[in-house]
Amino acid sequence: MVTITILGSGKVAHHLIVNILDSDQLQLQQIYARNTNSVTDLVPESIVVSDIAQLKPADIFIIAVSDSAIEEVSKQIKLPNQFVVHTSGTIPMSAIQLERRGVMYMLQSFTKDKEVDFASIPFCIEANHPDDFQRLEQLAVSFSERVYKISSEQRKAIHLAAVFVNNFANHMFTLGEEVCKEFQVPFDILKPLIEETASKIMELSPIEAQTGPASRGDQNTINQHLSMIADPTKKEIYQLITKSIQNR
Repeated sequence: MVTITILGSGKVAHHLIVNILDSDQLQLQQIYARNTNSVTDLVPESIVVSDIAQLKPADIFIIAVSDSAIEEVSKQIKLPNQFVVHTSGTIPMSAIQLERRGVMYMLQSFTKDKEVDFASIPFCIEANHPDDFQRLEQLAVSFSERVYKISSEQRKAIHLAAVFVNNFANHMFTLGEEVCKEFQVPFDILKPLIEETASKIMELSPIEAQTGPASRGDQNTINQHLSMIADPTKKEIYQLITKSIQNR
């Protein structure tokens, strides 16, 4: 049985806790949370602490806090010879101020109240000692079928790409919804198109799947669209993305 201690109580910590509790291979040793009430609906109060000094040794400590807090939290762990990993997509492994350190980055967008299938989430892992890497790999494999050895530099690139395909794509949905509201059209009418767009790239490369007026050089439609957009920022985004598509 692998013992796990979680430091944090946000969205990532929440999903880790839920999946550890569901596993028969893992034991949730303790949770460190500044606001203990945020996790006591999941676990007994007896394993939740608000003082890092109260933590006991565990096989793996997982720091699941904001990026800016990772280094400071790691410095507060005074137990000797503990293996500590963080879950950030952008912070280097070296931010952990301990000899045994690693990273377990889960490439997914997490919301506290929406369940995710851990088995399908890519886990990007690294560690600075071979034995600890093997230990971390065993943990990741117990969660997911998709585990990758990824360096800190590669992880930053993955996170950048994820911003384009997830955060920026979702912002496009927001802009599309605003256009629908402006012209009194239900946004639901676009959802089958969104599903088809996402499913296409499971079989084709994104550049092969590209359609629309920019890709076919339909300047008349582009000009018509631009004439409909009153908001200068939306117009600038439309023009910039159109240019980017045409340049490819």
